Amino acid sequence: MSLLEESRREKPKANGVALLPILVFLVLYLGSGIYFEYIHPIKGKMGFYIMSVVVAFGIALIVAFIQNPKLPFSEKIHVCAQGIGDDNITIMLFIFLLAGAFSGIAQAAGGVTSTANMLLNIVPARFAVPGLFVIACLISMAMGTSVGTITVLVPIAASVAHTAGLDLAVCVGTVVGGAMFGDNLSFISDTTIAATQTQGVEMKDKFKVNFKIALPAAIVTLIVTAFLTFRGAPSSLGHYPFRVGLALPYFAVLVAALLGVNVFVVLGAGIVLFLIAGACCGTLTYVKAFSAMGTGTSGMFETMIVTILVASIAALMREYGGFEAILQWIRNHFNGRRGGMFGIALLTGLMDIATANNTVAIVVAAPIAKHISEEYGVDPRVTASLLDTCSCIFQGIIPYGAQLLIAAGLSGLSSVAIIPYLYYPFFLMVCVVLSIVFTGRGRAAKQA
Repeated sequence: MSLLEESRREKPKANGVALLPILVFLVLYLGSGIYFEYIHPIKGKMGFYIMSVVVAFGIALIVAFIQNPKLPFSEKIHVCAQGIGDDNITIMLFIFLLAGAFSGIAQAAGGVTSTANMLLNIVPARFAVPGLFVIACLISMAMGTSVGTITVLVPIAASVAHTAGLDLAVCVGTVVGGAMFGDNLSFISDTTIAATQTQGVEMKDKFKVNFKIALPAAIVTLIVTAFLTFRGAPSSLGHYPFRVGLALPYFAVLVAALLGVNVFVVLGAGIVLFLIAGACCGTLTYVKAFSAMGTGTSGMFETMIVTILVASIAALMREYGGFEAILQWIRNHFNGRRGGMFGIALLTGLMDIATANNTVAIVVAAPIAKHISEEYGVDPRVTASLLDTCSCIFQGIIPYGAQLLIAAGLSGLSSVAIIPYLYYPFFLMVCVVLSIVFTGRGRAAKQA
């Protein structure tokens, strides 16, 4: 490849038309979701999940290939290959596979239910609602999935609300908030994996930045929910059966992750621990264990394919000048490092609103966010934190996202009825804005 070509790729001219593939994706996916969710709903189906995100991104990639006919097809393939072959993308794909296997075997062993029930039996009755929040935080951090946490805990929250005479919407909203806390901070969640790997930062470093924003929001949430519980003054929560042996692997994984152990080691050790615990407790057989790991990895295939497609689309958009067009727009509307941080937060939030999937939102926004980060001198650790946090905020409050739709289906409430009680996501949004305002001072980095 000639030096002239390299120069052209490093500094493409701003070209807003290069963003057409993303516009096509949004029209197809968002349009289909709105139609099947609100205009012509199909019973038993979630509107935003009728059209496959893979199909929508596949069509967007075709549009990207059709654009810029002056560039040979073989050269476009080479551009895509460079995007897919990035070290961070490769690492991310491998972690997705391992995280899927861990999630599969943990659920098959019964670790999630035992852990939740054990914690619930420890919680004093007068602290039922804040107790549900803490349990959801811990379970989601250990599992690495907000949807899985909500699926397990919402039925328990409904039982607690009935037994203790608490407001059902408050209990369900508290669980959803806790699930988003863990999803945002977990070392093995796909959002954390995507945010850190696309920005080239260590998970523990992103966690430190993220925790300073999430902790104040969590503390305020605990205070508010504790006040609500004291008003109700429940007398009993009931008893929930559990096995300590099935809960220990989760805590071991959580502690190892917090200590900064390599994520591959953490996940590998977690799988082995659940194999041993499941065998000792009689909940896992050889066939069930490996079948569950296969199911878990299969569940990650769509996310992996989306990652590959988005990496290809992003590479082509960058080549055509699309990223430069976004940067130019941000330069015209935002000033300094603080402006760059607001730009990243806004971009991520809009992507999540459009895709109704926080992982996909991060994968789409991450390449552009990286350019904004470099342009405005934003620390990559902060960028990773903003990507993860803002995607989780909006994913936790949009009524058509999987989290609220599943919570609504399991509790019998409407997703809209739960929104007023999503204390943590709204407090977290305030903390993000305050964080940007008070820590984002400084001039933008000089252009290369």
